[in-house]
Amino acid sequence: MSASDYEFFSRFLKQRSGLLLSDDKHYLLESRLMPLLRKFDLADFSKLAAVLRDGSSSIIAGAVVEAMTTNETLFFRDKAPFEDFTRTMLPALHAARPAGQRLRIWCAAASTGQEPYSLSILLLENPGIVGRREVEIIGTDLSNEVLDRARAGRYNQFEVQRGMGVQMLMKYFTKVGDQWEVKEQVRKMVQYRKFNLLESYSSLGTFDIVFCRNVLIYFDAPTKADILARLARSIAPDGFLVLGAAETVIGVGDSFKPLPQHRCTYVPNVAAHERPASIGARI
Repeated sequence: MSASDYEFFSRFLKQRSGLLLSDDKHYLLESRLMPLLRKFDLADFSKLAAVLRDGSSSIIAGAVVEAMTTNETLFFRDKAPFEDFTRTMLPALHAARPAGQRLRIWCAAASTGQEPYSLSILLLENPGIVGRREVEIIGTDLSNEVLDRARAGRYNQFEVQRGMGVQMLMKYFTKVGDQWEVKEQVRKMVQYRKFNLLESYSSLGTFDIVFCRNVLIYFDAPTKADILARLARSIAPDGFLVLGAAETVIGVGDSFKPLPQHRCTYVPNVAAHERPASIGARI
């Protein structure tokens, strides 16, 4: 791949997805895009770049963005956020909300569905936390391919072994050939939508909890600050934001602040007297 083509692909991906490619990612870019050359019968990377430049194929453009999206995930990835979910976030929100008001959760990088299904399983395992209150889980991702897999809820043996205990596997999955399929009671709790974090969030509404883990690490500082600012407007004032273990809001705008003694969990940066007393008493 020529230097000019690499520079073009970098600009293209930054504009379309916010993905920031450093100068040392040539091998990653080539390995991810090489299958597309074969798939679309293109001679080389210059031909692929030419198609993107003239805008003649939205299908190829979408395939390039999807190919560069990192989809690594597993069930109950990192224990701390899921412990906070059941021990801190849900009890606090349940106490603060009027009876019957539903809670809304957004998994902003749902990938193949392991994270939202993990949350669904925890809700089924701990029904007393929210009582009879309805909980809505929205999973979004940039890639149609991974969203289709998430909706299907089918995983191979290696995938279910990563984070899923045997008891939960037998309780919430059904063996279908050499695959494990998430049971309907879990699957029906999650809605999946294609969504780009660079777009307006107004169509999604307001959420009580947002999981946006291992996403910000791929953006530059201005893009991180912009996404955090828009997330703050999409989360209830007494809601929660969960980031990945390698991410932080510190030094990236002032939209959120860390929740003391809770790793990876953040709250909107509003004045203390504006936060409901019931929330402050429980965290």
